[in-house]
Amino acid sequence: MRKTAFLFITALLSVSAFSQNKNYAEYVNPFVGTGGHGHTFPGATLPFGMVQLSPDTRIDGSWDGCGGYHYSDDVIYGFSHTHLNGVGVSDYGDIMLMPTMGKPSLNAKAYSSSFSHQNEKAAAGFYSVKLDKHNIDVDLTASTRVGFHKYTFNKDGQANIILDLNHRDKLLQGEVKIIDNRTIEILRRSEAWARDQYVFARIEFNVPMKVTNSKNSKLISDNEAVKYLALSFSKPVKKGEIILVKVALSPTGYEGAKLNMTEIKHWDFEKARKNAESLWNKELSKIEVTSDNKDKLAIFYTALYHTMMQPNIAEDLDGKYRGRDNKIHVADNFDYYTVFSLWDTFRGAHPLYTLIDKKRTSDYINTFIKQYEQGGRLPVWELASNETDCMIGYHSVSVIADAMVKGIKGFDYEKAFEAAKHSAMLDHLGLDAYKKNGFISIDDEHESVSKTLEYAYDDWCIAQMAQLLKKNEDFEYFMQRSQNWKNLYDKETGFMRPKKNGGWDKPFEAREVNNNFTEGNSWQYSFFVPQDIPGLIAAHGGKEKFEAKLDELFSAPTATTGRQQADITGLIGQYAHGNEPSHHMAYLYNYVDKPEKTKEKVHYILNEFYKNTPDGLIGNEDCGQMSAWYVLSSLGIYSVTPGLEAFTAVEPLFKNAMIKTDDFTTVSVNNKIGEGNYVSFDLRERFRGINHYPDGFPFTTVPTIQSESKAFKDKLKINMESNLGNKIYYSFTDNGDFKEYTQPFEIDKTTSIFAYCLDYRGEKSSTVNATFFKKPNDYTIDIKSKYSAQYHAGGPQGLVDGVMGTENWRKGDWQGYQAQNFEATIDLKKTTEVSEVTARFLQDTRAWILMPTKVEYYVSKDNKKFELVATVNNTLDAKDYEAKVMAFDGKIKATKARYVKVKAYNFGKLPEWHQGAGGDAYIFVDEITVR
Repeated sequence: MRKTAFLFITALLSVSAFSQNKNYAEYVNPFVGTGGHGHTFPGATLPFGMVQLSPDTRIDGSWDGCGGYHYSDDVIYGFSHTHLNGVGVSDYGDIMLMPTMGKPSLNAKAYSSSFSHQNEKAAAGFYSVKLDKHNIDVDLTASTRVGFHKYTFNKDGQANIILDLNHRDKLLQGEVKIIDNRTIEILRRSEAWARDQYVFARIEFNVPMKVTNSKNSKLISDNEAVKYLALSFSKPVKKGEIILVKVALSPTGYEGAKLNMTEIKHWDFEKARKNAESLWNKELSKIEVTSDNKDKLAIFYTALYHTMMQPNIAEDLDGKYRGRDNKIHVADNFDYYTVFSLWDTFRGAHPLYTLIDKKRTSDYINTFIKQYEQGGRLPVWELASNETDCMIGYHSVSVIADAMVKGIKGFDYEKAFEAAKHSAMLDHLGLDAYKKNGFISIDDEHESVSKTLEYAYDDWCIAQMAQLLKKNEDFEYFMQRSQNWKNLYDKETGFMRPKKNGGWDKPFEAREVNNNFTEGNSWQYSFFVPQDIPGLIAAHGGKEKFEAKLDELFSAPTATTGRQQADITGLIGQYAHGNEPSHHMAYLYNYVDKPEKTKEKVHYILNEFYKNTPDGLIGNEDCGQMSAWYVLSSLGIYSVTPGLEAFTAVEPLFKNAMIKTDDFTTVSVNNKIGEGNYVSFDLRERFRGINHYPDGFPFTTVPTIQSESKAFKDKLKINMESNLGNKIYYSFTDNGDFKEYTQPFEIDKTTSIFAYCLDYRGEKSSTVNATFFKKPNDYTIDIKSKYSAQYHAGGPQGLVDGVMGTENWRKGDWQGYQAQNFEATIDLKKTTEVSEVTARFLQDTRAWILMPTKVEYYVSKDNKKFELVATVNNTLDAKDYEAKVMAFDGKIKATKARYVKVKAYNFGKLPEWHQGAGGDAYIFVDEITVR
């Protein structure tokens, strides 16, 4: 057997080997990831805490401002109490306070202040900065649910503390209740990524404060609740005077915030800071690594710190929480959490938690189950008890299956399986087509390739759960579904390819980033079959050919084509470490007996893509996943297939490491060389589903139905192929008589075709279908504008082929034109009486697609002299965020013409109220009809 890095595991009877008093927190550098595209924040928080008290330097919702702070900035607008760690969509920034001096202003530009990084410090549980405008020193710390502010005013004058409820995301409801001159209560209800977020807060000052300014309200009287956007609290101060402020948060109500304030009953800031550091040391001590390189220690413990910043506790001290049904519930036997970036974290962060945080792992799953009961399905990307439906898959089931196979207790296995199966059997997001056809087509749903592959892996996870629970029928069903990846694997190119109308979509470019993939391209998704790596290797023709494909991945040109995708960073060839779909790929060399190549790639990534600097992350932190990869890989392990108890191994980066599990055992890790590629951590052997089938799980792939186009003029040739050389049977009706396909044939009218494969065992594949349209006319079109490469609708003729696009423009039926007007001329082929011209346009404001301001129609007999015959103005508000299709009907006085010209005028630059303000709007056009 080939030599490879292997972990020698020893379960000790005590934890005496750990350095209990070591200050692990001193290695944490919260500024890592605050520059570049890391999207982290440097402020004060506790492990998995409700409060993330941090400065905000970005209030515009920009992509690099998702965490509220960017290291390149030099202005602070305030200090808010909620932040997201390394995500790709802006939200949070709730309950913002800002100290100023002099006459208080409630204008953000006026109360903001410049600052210098030379006067800024951050540590685990602590942040400080000097505000230059008024020479104010700000120190911040926190408990789990309380933010603690210390403001030192370095000159005499009037000190102010600004509270602005309109800070960052859209305010739906703002309420302030004055309890006394030291205490106020707040409700902030807002809309952003989370569509309906509730934050209640209790603010306490250590000295009496007076309301001196308010915005959009009448003056406040004691014990009166009124709606506010902003107000200021003031008092005169002497040079060096300190004002302390505590802010307790609650998702449930004022009483919850009052209860949570008891976490810090005193006014001793240093005591609170030391307690925060102590709690961080307790969590960070779960893994001990040794090194003479302080930068390596900083990178490791900052990475571990980043994995512990979320999910966030979302219940009050008495267990009350706001559920997915927006009602208040009590978590009586578990802790309720929020912020589940599961598309990212199922890969590495949650497998890490199964080692060092078993209790929280069961709490997360209990949270999932409650969200299923209250919201109807397991979370996808849950935020503040809102389902954002961001990203794809139903990766809660990965977290659940991984916990179950590793024997983690504390949750109801049967209920968890029920929830998992329910989520997999829904009819949304392409699942209806996936269940029926065995894959998702471009015609069915956008991001069809990625969704098919990720659903297939999730289905395998459900199969593992079913087998543990002895549900044999469910096991067989979901194991069959887990093989659906084979329906999108094209053996001719060796890539996962999108399908459209029953056949392969053409043209195909593996480097193209388009709407068939989620934040990636075919290179970055063709290796995502973690549930059946032996099957993927066999599909490529064996280990040598698969190794060559991996080599090609890492050596290919780094340039991508198609849509610009900011998430695709950290490229080694077409491997993109800055985004999650690539994270397991370097480890695939272990499966072809080339662990030295795994080591080469993994150690390169560890050493080159993680630095002890603000731009020390190669991509978004993504709620701890980027850092979890580092933590696991530097220890010499990675979970290529969450849902298997074994980790794959690589030579560790550190000479010595110890992992302390929360059942009071330790795991000693060293970098000795041994035999084998897997580490089991002494977990019980369990059935491993697909591994019980040495030749791969039996599965019959669907045929492809190929043609030159979807629409045709006279006749169209149809060809069918089987990926595995199986027999193909077809019919022109779904329930008609199927006959064996032997050779290509032609059709001369609009036709639907249904087909399936039959393998050597007599097993049938799913039935696929395609519909081909005979064009209602012989028009041709000459487009003067230039459409974006990824929004081509099959080429120019796609605008006059009679096939109508839907509101889901990501399926590829629309042509998109950015920063330009649309102009095209249709040749009717003969002079005809024209009475109406209609062009259909689409608006999806969030995606920068806006209706044209107006559409003009012209006619001509000679294609030279055109007459304007109709102008149709847009009537749809650009602020209408619902995706809508609108026909611009140009009714004209009947006139003879051969040529019809359509001109649509672009909206132009996106306005200030738009998240992409200053960017160029798109025009999306589909079908042009002439009557």
